[in-house]
Amino acid sequence: MLAASAGKCLGGLLLVCLYLSLSGGSSADPAMTTQDASSQSQANSLTNMKNELNESFLGPNLATKEYRQTSSQSITSVQYELLLPGASGTSVETTISLEKVVEVELTCILDKEYSYLKSFQVSWKRGNETISHTNKTDNSWSIKVSVSDSSKLGSYNCTLKGEKELSGIFHLQVPKIKGKEKPTISYLRDTAVMTCECPGYTAISWTWYMTNGSKQIVINESLLADRYVISKKSASITQLKILKLTKEDGGEYWCEATFELGKSEGRLELKVLSFMAPLKPFIAIVIEVVILVALIVCYEIYSTKVKRTEAEKEFDQIEHLKSEDGGLESSEARQRRI
Repeated sequence: MLAASAGKCLGGLLLVCLYLSLSGGSSADPAMTTQDASSQSQANSLTNMKNELNESFLGPNLATKEYRQTSSQSITSVQYELLLPGASGTSVETTISLEKVVEVELTCILDKEYSYLKSFQVSWKRGNETISHTNKTDNSWSIKVSVSDSSKLGSYNCTLKGEKELSGIFHLQVPKIKGKEKPTISYLRDTAVMTCECPGYTAISWTWYMTNGSKQIVINESLLADRYVISKKSASITQLKILKLTKEDGGEYWCEATFELGKSEGRLELKVLSFMAPLKPFIAIVIEVVILVALIVCYEIYSTKVKRTEAEKEFDQIEHLKSEDGGLESSEARQRRI
């Protein structure tokens, strides 16, 4: 035990001596000799080597890495303008579709034709929230909005109050999905294809749903690969193909596009008909024709019978009259003979 303690003490003394030799004495020394500078250089080299070894084993500083990524990102800036008319009480509106994080500058401009109007009190609002405008000229007023998430979307209203009251409204929203307005019609055991698109915009992902009563059921092609095929024609177009249609496949379908700023849905309708369905109008016409022909034939038969009966009655009357005339002639002949 004593030997071990002595060894530890000796080792500690050697480390202290080595440190003093590298540092060149106490930190309170006012100056450094050439040897001291050389020792300091060696110590710096050892420190750098230590840092490099730590980085190679432990990886780079994560906080520094995150900071570099953030600083390298650039936010797109876009500008939109509304030209306000001079008619009092009128409002001009425009819809702006945004798919990703962006800084938007909204500007209301008074038409030059009405530049004589002065002393306007200008206010910007989003709902009941008042926003101070960041730029102002004689006939234009602007605000800047950093649209970082869906909470920044909505309607932004600029109002000019003075001799006349004018207003303009900017509606900020995620892109709308363009679907088929009329129902898609297909037949039993056939294939139906439905398409959704958002022209000019890039969706992060697409999801398809089917409405079953009041619930929306996600269509998972991996589980039902023999029934559903979802194809992504491009980032702005998606297709749902349904194979071997059944009557239960008819109904409402929804396609959902996901953007950085939120989600947007499009509605489609599918009608599944039997193969007899197209023949129903033709069959109805045939039935109507058959009924009409039958009525005509029945009428003709009835008319023929009536005519035949009338002819027979007429013939009987003629024969009866002839018989009566013959009886009169024979009685007259008899009277002459007497």
